[in-house]
Amino acid sequence: MAFEALAVAEAAAPRSLADRAYEQIRDRLLTLDIRPGDLLHEDVLAKDLGVGRTPVREALKRLELDYLVVTYPRRGTFATRVEVTDLAFISEIRARLEPLAASRAARVASLDDRNQLRLVKSALESFDLQDASVVETLRMDARVHRGIYAAAANPHLEDVLIRYDNLATRIWCLVLDRLPDLSRHVHEHLDLLAAVIDGDEAKAAELARVHVDGFETAVRSALFGS
Repeated sequence: MAFEALAVAEAAAPRSLADRAYEQIRDRLLTLDIRPGDLLHEDVLAKDLGVGRTPVREALKRLELDYLVVTYPRRGTFATRVEVTDLAFISEIRARLEPLAASRAARVASLDDRNQLRLVKSALESFDLQDASVVETLRMDARVHRGIYAAAANPHLEDVLIRYDNLATRIWCLVLDRLPDLSRHVHEHLDLLAAVIDGDEAKAAELARVHVDGFETAVRSALFGS
């Protein structure tokens, strides 16, 4: 299972075997195809992906830096667990950095960046959530976030946000079937994209903050029923 183009840059740039292994294993971790706590066997992954063990080993090292896997001496590499406390910690970080990225993107995005965001907005407007698979829904959500991160033109901020958006995605997948209004969550990106495209820094920051807060509230309600 893979998003195939989780970020536009991934699709455009030439990728090594290790890059492709990283993306495919990452996607399986994000969608919980590889469940939290599962043991990852290098030889099994290599066979599934049609690559050697070396690219898989390199991919797992990168995924450990992303906090998606953890390696224990003499025990092996495991998918990290999704703990209840992670939601608050991740949301606390995203609530500060997502508005920063959105307002910065509204301020500094190039003409090409804004045109790319217009394409994302158009795709979102025509996105049929009812008929979309989980992977397609997550891919659409990722296109919005990755587009804004890239438009913010701060590679360090982009790197951190991608990492924590990935961790948030795992939590989202954990409760996806219990979210009552997934359509609203996905389509509220439209106003955020419009604010960034129009260069409205304050509005973009506020909408990004509201989106993160809404995500935490919805997931917390699905987990605890309140």
